Amino acid sequence: MKVLSKSRFKLGLECPNKLFFTGKEEYANQKSENPFLKALASGGFQVEELARLHYPNGIFINTENYEYGKAFQLTQEALLLENVVIYEAAFLVDNFFIRTDILVKEGNHIRLIEVKAKSFDSNNSNEFIGKKGGLDGKHKLNLFDLAFQKHVAKLTYPNFHFEAYFMMADKTKNATIDGLNQLFRVPANGNPRTDLIKKVSSIEEIGESVLSEINVDTIVNAIIGDKYKYHDNLGFHEALKLFKDSYLDSHYINWETKFSACKKCEFKASLEEKQEGKLSGFEYCIKKQHNWSDDDFLRPNAMEVWNFRGKDLMESNRLFMEDLTEDDFKIEVLADKISSGERQRIQVEKSREKDNSIYVEKEGLKAEMANWKFPLHFIDFETSTVALPFTAGRKPYEQVAFQFSHHIYHEDGTIEHKSEFISNIPGEFPNFIFARALKKSLENDNGTIFRFATHENSILNAIMVQLNASNEEDRVELIAFLKTITNSTKDNVDEWEGERNMVDLNKIVKEYYYNPYTKGSNSIKAVLPASLNSSTYLKQKYCQPIGAINLTSNNFGDNHIWLKIDKDEVVNPYKMLPPVFEGWTELELQENLSEIDGIADGGAALTAYAKLQYQDMTERERTEITQGLLKYCELDTLAMVMIYEHFKEDLIK
Repeated sequence: MKVLSKSRFKLGLECPNKLFFTGKEEYANQKSENPFLKALASGGFQVEELARLHYPNGIFINTENYEYGKAFQLTQEALLLENVVIYEAAFLVDNFFIRTDILVKEGNHIRLIEVKAKSFDSNNSNEFIGKKGGLDGKHKLNLFDLAFQKHVAKLTYPNFHFEAYFMMADKTKNATIDGLNQLFRVPANGNPRTDLIKKVSSIEEIGESVLSEINVDTIVNAIIGDKYKYHDNLGFHEALKLFKDSYLDSHYINWETKFSACKKCEFKASLEEKQEGKLSGFEYCIKKQHNWSDDDFLRPNAMEVWNFRGKDLMESNRLFMEDLTEDDFKIEVLADKISSGERQRIQVEKSREKDNSIYVEKEGLKAEMANWKFPLHFIDFETSTVALPFTAGRKPYEQVAFQFSHHIYHEDGTIEHKSEFISNIPGEFPNFIFARALKKSLENDNGTIFRFATHENSILNAIMVQLNASNEEDRVELIAFLKTITNSTKDNVDEWEGERNMVDLNKIVKEYYYNPYTKGSNSIKAVLPASLNSSTYLKQKYCQPIGAINLTSNNFGDNHIWLKIDKDEVVNPYKMLPPVFEGWTELELQENLSEIDGIADGGAALTAYAKLQYQDMTERERTEITQGLLKYCELDTLAMVMIYEHFKEDLIK
């Protein structure tokens, strides 16, 4: 049985064409992630369980996702009761299907409560309405989701009166007990949806909840009445029919392509996926609407241009880089630096001319690097935001810094993996321990400190706010140190720039350096392999074992080799990180509950930390995941060292 569910309705709102590709195994989908891991990483299962404590003793409609009829039948039976609370109530009518997180029935009045692992400010009367009178972008998709739920429920039971609510984490509330985020845990080999271990049975046991309920029925009714539209040319009821017909009949809608939406389409197939027989929905749309051939997808196109909005390019069918002119970029000429528009122009020009040589503002970079003081320190943080706070007094979704790595580059070329920190203890609020460890690592000299992007500065600003509100005996000392290596963010009342304010290596890349191998990306995951492919120095050095190149490591042996050359191309070192659970037997892997194959990006690190926090596991598995996180974070700071060496040895000499 095929139905238009609320997840497919939301997908259709993003782009109606996606309904033709979703659920089809032959089409690659970059968002096809494990919902179990997603729930862990977001804390969604904990928020939902806490919400249920607000409405205890509910009937749980425990069916598989595909058992639409069974779920609806069980819901119908429960709704025969005069007063009832139902978890995951199901409604099925006219091939529409929805589940609502919490349903509260009192006679003929029903409250539909959608629980979201998102935060809101209950003091903000305009939380859901934007400055121009439309729906706030942060909540828009979820409001349409709730409107779909209310509409389907009303179609199913026209004689009931339905009201729509959100229940969300309230940023104005503080936890009143320690260990709130440890009260709901997943057992070994368990499922957070059905097997959760609850250490409390009533809302009274946790004091004041950090969740709040918000009546959004007026806004939901306005959506159903077409006051607010998701797309300017598509009303709510038109969307219902269009999406249902498309999905049920597997009909391609041929919705007009949009530059920004197509640029981030998840239905793209990588070269490896194509070799495995996967199809690209993105290519299907472009072929249909812009008459591209297979060869055209091998040509550089405007969607690859860094930070480029591509206004009117779809409409004018100017999608190849060769079609772009200088008038498409806002070019600002800067002395010894690359402006954003100039960077875009350089990328297009080099791509058009098949020029893989590096562009560098040599004098500007040289002057910048002359300001750096040895020894050079390279740091990287791994962080999370948790819905339910660790300790009393904490608010939902405060920043949690659980790991850092620290490399030092000495003036004589010696490189040390000097220190690292990780918190893998369930329920431990790590931020103040983290700050002390960072201070101990960095306070011994006045060498320049590097980060990659603004994240580390923002995290330390957040920790200072937390320290200031704490009773930590060394809070004044810690704040004073952290201010020396940071600058204030716009959210701070105070303004400062520390005398050792961290240098943003990502900003250095953007202002002085363009490498065509990055294909416009400035993330460290792109800049590192591009630097390696362009640098004879780095290739010669890092193709040797660690023990032979004046480098120390805390997580890899002296015989580990960082670089591998395959068909004259450097294999991305992140792809060479050893898999988690390497050497485990097949039986051990089957019994292992982690479902994490490897940790090679920030998303996987976040999921790994969530598992360490909320899921019961053996000590051996906890150690394995911890080691995987340490190896990943070590590579992040070594990557920064390699990029520095590339600048020093290849660009400014």
